[in-house]
Amino acid sequence: MDIDYDKYEPVIGLEVHAQMLTRSKAYCVDPYDYGAEPNTMVSPVSLGHPGTLPKHNIQVVKNAVKMGLACQCTIADHQYYARKNYFYADLPKGYQITQDKTPICTGGFIEIRLKSGESKKIGLTRIHMEEDAGKSMHDQDVFDSLIDLNRAGVPLIEIVSEPEIASGEEAYQYLSEVRKLVRYLGICDGNMEEGSLRCDANISVRLKGTTAFGTKVEVKNMNSMRNVQRAIDYEIKRQIESLETGGKLVQETRSFDALKGTTASMRTKEGASDYRYFPEPDLPPLHVTPQFIEEVRAQMPDLPSVLMERFTKLYHLSEYDAAVLTETREIAEYYELILKHTSNTKAAANWVMVNIKGYLNEQALDIRDFVLQPARIADLINLIDEGRISHSVASQRIFPAMLEEHHLSPLQLAEKMNLIQESNADELQTWIDQALAKYPEKVQEYKAGKKSLTGLFMGEVMKFSKGKADPKMASKLLTETLEKI
Repeated sequence: MDIDYDKYEPVIGLEVHAQMLTRSKAYCVDPYDYGAEPNTMVSPVSLGHPGTLPKHNIQVVKNAVKMGLACQCTIADHQYYARKNYFYADLPKGYQITQDKTPICTGGFIEIRLKSGESKKIGLTRIHMEEDAGKSMHDQDVFDSLIDLNRAGVPLIEIVSEPEIASGEEAYQYLSEVRKLVRYLGICDGNMEEGSLRCDANISVRLKGTTAFGTKVEVKNMNSMRNVQRAIDYEIKRQIESLETGGKLVQETRSFDALKGTTASMRTKEGASDYRYFPEPDLPPLHVTPQFIEEVRAQMPDLPSVLMERFTKLYHLSEYDAAVLTETREIAEYYELILKHTSNTKAAANWVMVNIKGYLNEQALDIRDFVLQPARIADLINLIDEGRISHSVASQRIFPAMLEEHHLSPLQLAEKMNLIQESNADELQTWIDQALAKYPEKVQEYKAGKKSLTGLFMGEVMKFSKGKADPKMASKLLTETLEKI
């Protein structure tokens, strides 16, 4: 049977859990380190022992406020925590400390860029603080599931979007922006593979033109942004096909199999009443003052949207270049540090995007581990702009040498390697004469009208000079010489 997929529209909302970069857990002093020996980062509090009491972690509150400000949310002044009751083997207390009726942030939006080049604002319902559960491992033992409680009590913020995402591609872009923001703010490393950024997708479909929501299905267990997109695309197709063939959708939680690219039912979905929320009696209410919010705001870096405008308007870069340079906060900061020593914004952008990022990718390094200070790159750009070295010599010979001998300046290396560009007319003429003498028949072709041979002769001039010939002066002198023959 032919199915008309286009008569339906998907309605998608995402719930993103971001693990906070704090030195201790949400409500106790336990540290947390991904990959540590199982059950070594626990205490009576995180293990839920009777008689233990939680306490606020002020850094978690600061991080949540940072995210709220970055997304232009409303920050709640009075809040209280809640207990969310459910039993998981890896949740020692049998309940999760979270926020229910009074999330720290409400409203706001995440702005994404669509394939068409247009932007779209995805509204946020809320951002709230909570703690993580431990981790159950089902593939470590043949007979038993093993439980690692190191992660129990690790602080999270949950970012809940409005159901305004219309495709798997939009979900991918939304997640990319969320990851970029938490990394810029320094509140989460954004690593989905390690579980520090996790996403659940709520997906339904409805006939175009209708306003009522369809039956919502939640999809879990997606460990990359691309898998989130794949799971959503599959689920949209599955739901439409089910409806079109007379099937009935049920509200449920499904898992995603990355190898097969399919989803499978895990359990029927709980409702809010199943969690029996009630105020957490062991934590006092939280009051966030305007002064506290402004102190947090003062600690925030420039965000990607601000940098994009500065890079395009002030530095006159293309949107593509600006997007590449603002992909991470560290790259953007490195680029702007170069500009403290040179005014050539486009050359600085090219060096960062091509030479520096290329080297970092080859060596699997982060920009924070890069051995060359921004001022050194600016020195190299200035040498080129002054006509003392050519770009090709800088890129192919001096830059690699700088990586090996980074205690020397580009000028010192150029002098040491005898690469200072030659602009002496007599010296240039010698190399031009050698190039023309090598191809006497090509000289005659040039005289007969084949002017494109200039490139061949210039290539030979650069070879004879070992890259030292000033290209502009050599080209001018070459043309003059050819016209005199």
